Amino acid sequence: MSNQVAVQKSRDLKQFFDRPAVQAKIRELVDKNSASFATSIMQIANSNPMLLDADPTSILNAACMAATLNLPINNSLGFAYIVPYRNKGKAEAQFQLGYKGFIQLAQRSGQFERLVSLPVYQNQLIAKDPISGFKFDWEQEPAENEQAIGYYAYFKLINGFTAELYMTRKQIDGHAKRYSQSFKKGYGVWVENYDAMALKTVIKLLLSRMAPLSVDMQKAVLSDQSVVKDVESGQYEYIDHQANEAENSSGLNDIVGNPSPEEYDPVADAAVQPAADAAYADAAYRVDPETGEVLDSAAIPETQEGELLL
Repeated sequence: MSNQVAVQKSRDLKQFFDRPAVQAKIRELVDKNSASFATSIMQIANSNPMLLDADPTSILNAACMAATLNLPINNSLGFAYIVPYRNKGKAEAQFQLGYKGFIQLAQRSGQFERLVSLPVYQNQLIAKDPISGFKFDWEQEPAENEQAIGYYAYFKLINGFTAELYMTRKQIDGHAKRYSQSFKKGYGVWVENYDAMALKTVIKLLLSRMAPLSVDMQKAVLSDQSVVKDVESGQYEYIDHQANEAENSSGLNDIVGNPSPEEYDPVADAAVQPAADAAYADAAYRVDPETGEVLDSAAIPETQEGELLL
């Protein structure tokens, strides 16, 4: 896109946001901050030529989705993003939640005592036991520019219930190939920030399947990676992960990537059984992917880099 064309598209987008109906919708969401809200959207759009080419309504709806969840859409913060995608020859803006956004929403729910999502490096993984599960040594520091071999998420609720999920890099890639068209084509956020997307994948799978979901967290899971058609009624179109639409859009698990029986991925679908009594409260459980048996707990460090204590 030439500079002259980009300038004109930026003007067109500003005119769209200056429309009385659009201004009224923004005021309903952010009240006195409507001017700064529109300015921030323009800044994001002007920093991405592909976004300037996107349908203005889709940009507005993605931004309004972030506002509804009370999450900033500044790309450098990593809570939520507005991402351009080509859909049937038409450029549209997709709403995407960052892993920090999921953590923020979990924190607000008041139900989490502790929540962790972090990469795992070679020397940190000390045991791969299919019976007792994975064990980690978090005191081991990664080498400079070392690539993570996997990604880990863990939470503990205030009632003592815990759950965790570890996925290898290969399993993360397999999940991304199934549910992200941009990953398969080699462009977009997976290429630009693989670690952040991998952390988001593991924490989203864990929270959406095992944690109690507040209303905002349900909205976040459903709207993530969608073109938001209507914020109020919750209408979303999933252009980047088409497999979800093809399977069934009636349930929450379908939106987060619930595979058909012949494509069942036991690791991505690893479940944690609810605690039957108080004796289970202090352990983090895994389920054997082959037998469904609840496995032994693994030691979780009291403090570690990258952890958010709630």
